[in-house]
Amino acid sequence: MRIPPGTTLGRALKAAGLVGTGGEAKVLIQAGEVSVNGEVETQRGRKLEEGDVIDLGDERVEIG
Repeated sequence: MRIPPGTTLGRALKAAGLVGTGGEAKVLIQAGEVSVNGEVETQRGRKLEEGDVIDLGDERVEIG
């Protein structure tokens, strides 16, 4: 699945199937479980750019 640049982190997690709901994404992001480009990200509204890499546990998604 392709996730387009400009998508927010919370929506990207849901679109990639890493979470089932936006609420689940919010909890995981606020708990520091999600990283973007190797750094913990706690803002679910962060807009993602081409080439960003999201990590959640053993799962990895690249934007673009």
